[in-house]
Amino acid sequence: MAGHSKWANIKFRKMGQDAKRGKLFTKYIREVTVSARQGGSDPTCNPRLRAAIDKALSANMTRDTIDRAIKRGTGEEEGVRVEEVRYEGYGPGGVAVIVDCMTNNRKRTVSDVRHLFTKFGGSLGTDGSVAYLFNEKGQIILPPGTNFDAVMEAALEFGAEDVLTEEDGTIEVITAFEDFFKVKNAIEALSFSPERSEITLIPTTLAPLEDKEIAEKFIKFIDLLEDLDDVQTVHSNADIHETILAKLE
Repeated sequence: MAGHSKWANIKFRKMGQDAKRGKLFTKYIREVTVSARQGGSDPTCNPRLRAAIDKALSANMTRDTIDRAIKRGTGEEEGVRVEEVRYEGYGPGGVAVIVDCMTNNRKRTVSDVRHLFTKFGGSLGTDGSVAYLFNEKGQIILPPGTNFDAVMEAALEFGAEDVLTEEDGTIEVITAFEDFFKVKNAIEALSFSPERSEITLIPTTLAPLEDKEIAEKFIKFIDLLEDLDDVQTVHSNADIHETILAKLE
């Protein structure tokens, strides 16, 4: 099961996003609100809400803020109603990109997203145009120094699909959507603390970016997409070579 992880690419993309704490809090609140509206306020019966709460808590969001977001979702408190919308297309270097948004104004959102795709030489596609290149999976990232054998044993026992390692010792555990919490709980029961754990889209094929200029253009494109107020998450199948990542750091 052990193999090489693509976490370096994801980690590079996330560094800039994680620095924008205020914007992240807004995104997390929206996710909690919409999850509660769609699946109810009980996280034990609503896996999506449970994942949203875990992510918000990991960012040090207060319980009061989370509870208010849940109440807005269930209608117990008033708030601006937002809806989910997904855009798909190709960015610089022919990389497949999926942009998940939450918005109260679809026209504004699609205009902002299309503008960036066009500006960077990409193009928006129709629904499903690149979605077939991704699978929805659980992803758990553990820091270097974590006991690989212990993680692998626990993860596989509770249904993990794969356990991978990065050169720096980072461990990546991949699960099916329905097994995510079982595996996460099993790993945390060993007193291991994930750097990141979430339900995400994992590409089935990768698009290598081996040219420094194209890779730099792509990273800027992703950063600007993630900076849009209505954008929740951005997924891609980019595979940026480690030597290029080193030059861009």
